[in-house]
Amino acid sequence: HMEIVRERLEREYDLDLLATPPNVQYMIRARHETEYTIVRNPVDMPDSGAYEEILEPIVKATVIVPKEYVGQVMELTQDKRGTFIDMQYLSEKRVQLKYYLPLAEIVLNFFDQLKSRTKGYASFDYDVDEHQHGDLVRLDILLNHEKIDALSLICHKDKAYYQGKSLVEALRKKITRQFFDVPIQAAIGAKIIARETVKAKRKDV
Repeated sequence: HMEIVRERLEREYDLDLLATPPNVQYMIRARHETEYTIVRNPVDMPDSGAYEEILEPIVKATVIVPKEYVGQVMELTQDKRGTFIDMQYLSEKRVQLKYYLPLAEIVLNFFDQLKSRTKGYASFDYDVDEHQHGDLVRLDILLNHEKIDALSLICHKDKAYYQGKSLVEALRKKITRQFFDVPIQAAIGAKIIARETVKAKRKDV
């Protein structure tokens, strides 16, 4: 759905858009503190060395699918850091699967992926359950060594490299060439994890 909206906006209003992920509410406890601070925007998240624990919202999700698509649903929920709860046959042909899933993993494109993997036959419902400990980091994007706050995001440590790489590649295609090289970097704190360069225009001799 997001891709369709973006294509229409780009075509009808001659815009060049880069979609950023929606934010969810995290709870962060600083070192030597007992209280948690609510963080909704990645920009407000301190560097990983400055906090003791980060909690992320978890949902209890129910997926109902024809039995032949159970494998595809299990694969998708595994990709999305899901924890299996139980599986139940509602009839000979329909299966109900229950999972715990991080809210951050489903707000982006989970529903679209579920529909495409099950040819539109899956139904999906969820309730926000609780906050749980997450191995999360803030991923920053730097353009020409300047951090772009609007592109910062909170993601799972194991997915940070992949997300950083895909973001810098997308930006390289979007940015117009200048008369100088423009480095695009993805970083966790001071550590650069992915890099692309928009090469300088060649000067006409």
